[in-house]
Amino acid sequence: MSRRLALLFAIACGLAVANVYYAQPLLDVISSEFDIGRSSAGILITITQVSYAIGLLLLVPLGDLMNRRWLIPGQMFLSVIALIAIVLSPGPGVLLSGLAVVGLLAVVTQTLVAYAASLAAPSERGRIVGLVTSGVVIGILLARSAAGLLTDLAGWRSVYLFSSVCMLITSVTLLRVLPQEHRKVSLSYIQLLRSVMVLYREEPILRVRSLLGLLIFTAFSIFWTSLVLPLSMPPQSLSHSAIGAFGLAGVAGVLGATRAGRLADRGLGQHTTGIALALLLVSWLPISYANQSLTALVAGILLFDLAVQAVHVTNQSMILKVRPEARSRLTAAYMIFYSAGSAMGSIASTRLYAYAGWIGVCRLGAGVSALALLLWAVTKRRSRE
Repeated sequence: MSRRLALLFAIACGLAVANVYYAQPLLDVISSEFDIGRSSAGILITITQVSYAIGLLLLVPLGDLMNRRWLIPGQMFLSVIALIAIVLSPGPGVLLSGLAVVGLLAVVTQTLVAYAASLAAPSERGRIVGLVTSGVVIGILLARSAAGLLTDLAGWRSVYLFSSVCMLITSVTLLRVLPQEHRKVSLSYIQLLRSVMVLYREEPILRVRSLLGLLIFTAFSIFWTSLVLPLSMPPQSLSHSAIGAFGLAGVAGVLGATRAGRLADRGLGQHTTGIALALLLVSWLPISYANQSLTALVAGILLFDLAVQAVHVTNQSMILKVRPEARSRLTAAYMIFYSAGSAMGSIASTRLYAYAGWIGVCRLGAGVSALALLLWAVTKRRSRE
């Protein structure tokens, strides 16, 4: 797989996944316009992520069945229509419906990751997965920054208008460069979906890594969904642009993604996972001082995103080695847990913040991170026995 094509995949992944995260720094302004209470604001994120989980199960496995030259650009074009519906939404009903469709189709990101793994040589698969996944990281980071900046300049609807234009351009570009494919498995659609469940039963590494994915992305969503709440109120009272800019501190996640892929290629996935999970747990200490010190918050974000993305890429690299003919289904099986964790973290963090404040949110995140580290330690020990 050429580096130029890998970079195009990374850009497409970043633009697609950004649609799931644009609303995070905008919870207060959107909930205010549509009269949604602060304790219920997490529904804006949760509905997108629940739809994303449904898309993982229903759409991503199609990558093992259909011609991805049409599947990938087609999903991105349908996303353009949903994004325009959000821009024009007159009330919460249309808004939530648009967010649900956008979340459903954003799973094209995972089809691209699995496709990249299929095109890459075995000796560089971890590196390519890390490079493409770095686009996902950048998309998540820039989603928050761009959303905050565009909202301050032209209102929150301009965020989704901007995204629709970018998605349209990318879908046309991919349609021109992706190679033709033929039907790859002799299964019906129903059999294809059932085979995802079979993979859980037959592949222990998929079960373990999926549970780790659930926990790290529960922690990820706990932090990023609720961060806007303390930063937008006294004593910080930051603008949306300033809040979005904190996402840029997570550039360490890009480094974690690319480096973790190389380490996985060298057979060091277990060690990388343990170190990253320890860093994730430690990161909650400086993050807990967000109301007192923005410097401490930035330091915490650096550790936090580095750890999350290192574990994520290691998980994918290890899973995608198992069944070459089922990489889309393996990706779907793993990412279903990712999405479930993200949804749980979103709704739990905003509700907990209403009762226990930022410290309560940080304690919850640290507890989930500790549980992930314990799971890794137990399963690592058993793998040696």
